[in-house]
This record gives sequence, C-alpha cells and structure tokens, in this order.
Amino acid sequence: MKLGVFTVLFADLSFEEMLDKVKAAGLHAVEIGTGGYPGNSHCPLDELLEDEEKREAYMKQIKDRGLTISAFSCHGNPISPEASFAKESDETLRKTIQLASLVGVPVVNCFSGTAGDHEEAKYPNWPVTPWPNEYGDVLNWQWENKLVPYWKEIGELAEEQNVKIGLELHGGFLVHTPYTLLKLREKTSPAIGANLDPSHLWWQGIDPVGAIKILAKENAIHHFHAKDTYLDQDNINMYGLTDMQPYGEVQTRAWTFRSVGCGHDVKEWSDMMSALRTYGYDYVVSIEHEDPIMSIEEGFKRAVTNLQSVLIEETPSQMWWA
Repeated sequence: MKLGVFTVLFADLSFEEMLDKVKAAGLHAVEIGTGGYPGNSHCPLDELLEDEEKREAYMKQIKDRGLTISAFSCHGNPISPEASFAKESDETLRKTIQLASLVGVPVVNCFSGTAGDHEEAKYPNWPVTPWPNEYGDVLNWQWENKLVPYWKEIGELAEEQNVKIGLELHGGFLVHTPYTLLKLREKTSPAIGANLDPSHLWWQGIDPVGAIKILAKENAIHHFHAKDTYLDQDNINMYGLTDMQPYGEVQTRAWTFRSVGCGHDVKEWSDMMSALRTYGYDYVVSIEHEDPIMSIEEGFKRAVTNLQSVLIEETPSQMWWA
C-alpha cells in the first residue's frame, strides 16, 4: 500500500507548491478535487480536457516528483431535486471520468447523492427509519426512480472509460453503508465500489474492519480515506448519533471528525491496514483532514506519522517458518 493525501486541505497553495509539500512529507500519491464540494483548486478540469499539451504538462509535474494520482474527486449530488446543483454535479462527474480515462487515473470518488421525496420536491430527503411507512415508500421511490437509473448509466460510462467509481459511504446520502453500496453495485455495475472512509462508519456504529471484510470479499473497495472520528458518549446520551449540531460545536457534539489516531488508537488503524492487505486491497490510503481542533499542518503531520507506523508497504515474505 501507498500513503497519499486528499489535497483539498492545501487549497491555498499553488499546484506546484502542493506537490512539493506532499513529496517533502514522504507521501507517494495525491487525490485531487475536480469540482463539487471539494472544489478544483489543483485541477482546471475544462482546460485539461481541451488541451492535450496541458494534460501532459500537468501529469509531468506529478511524475517528476515521483508521485501518482490515486483518484480524482468530485463529490456532489447528481440526483438532487435542486436542478442546478444536480446538473452541475452530473456534468462535473462525467467530465472527471473522461479526464481520468485520458490521463490513466483509475478511480473517481464521489457521493451517491440523495433525491427528494417526489418529482416536485425542492430539497433532498434522507429517510432513516422504516416507520411511519411513508419513509419506506419514499426510500423505495428514490431508489427505483432516481438512484438506480442514474448510476446504471454512469456505471456503463465508467466501464467504457475503464474507470472505477468510489462512492463515499457518507451519512445524508442514499449509499452510506456496506449494504447500500453492495445493493447499488448489484443493480448497476461492477465499476461502482466504495471509497471507504472509516470516519463515517464509526458514528453509524459500523466496525471498519468488519466493513473492509464485507466489501473486499466482493472486490468492492476502490479507494480508502484515512480520517478518524471521536465519539463522546456523554454527548451521545444527550443528542444521539444523528446529532444535527454544526461541526463547530465540538464541546457538545456527539461525535467529531479527528486526525488519524486522535479518535481511535493506532492499534485499531493497524487492524484496518492488516484487514485491507489480508482481503486484497493494495492501493492508496489517502489522508483526509477535517479536524476542528487542530491546524491543517498539525493534523496532517499527526496523520502521516501515525499511518507511516502501521502502513504495510512491502510485498509479504514467503512463509519460511511454515
């Protein structure tokens, strides 16, 4: 496995400065935003699609530093009832798949999206309980009429372009658990898989090692995000795990995103790295920084240090002892 970073945390740096910083930190890969929620600070998407010379120069900057692009990321909501945002998300995703194919990037990361509760809805609706029965009816309508048709089309496009789609299992979107990911994959395309981020699993009560085993056995882990979550039991007792307080309310939130090793100990991260290797994932572990009580620099360094201590980089030895 190789260590990388989702470069949105260095959005204030130029493309070249960002690459130099990543190389100096001893990392081997970058995950680059192309639009949507991550923005496109380090990827002029339209410009690169239109000009082969610019694409070659762009990739040369990366290769000259001994780096690779693990994924392009364009998280949005392509099935949102907000028509303008759905259109923007869809167009960015399609363009990103095209660019990934042209420059040999194997994965495009995004969200599954969330639809409204009917055709005239104004806002997304995320059902999380089967009763009253209306919620189940809404969920079925969303899957049958919005989610599956959209991702069947995108899956076919991804297959044609030899690109894999990594859906982040994020609360608030229709695909947010191993079950929902595998259900969508079965109904659409094997190009659809997970960008597995344990931070979103912990607050849902899902053991990341267990999720790795479930998904990797189906060859459904396409990318991996390294971000931690701190669970505050006292606050969970008050607000529950579906806490709607803003992320900045750290003192009272039930859970908070943290840098690697600050929510769960290094042993748990080591167990995840071992599970990834055991079940066949031998690609990039990409650091994502969203820690509200650490600076970007400190949170990034903490994640690098902790992951370098547990990452399994070399090919396994022969079992000379057996």
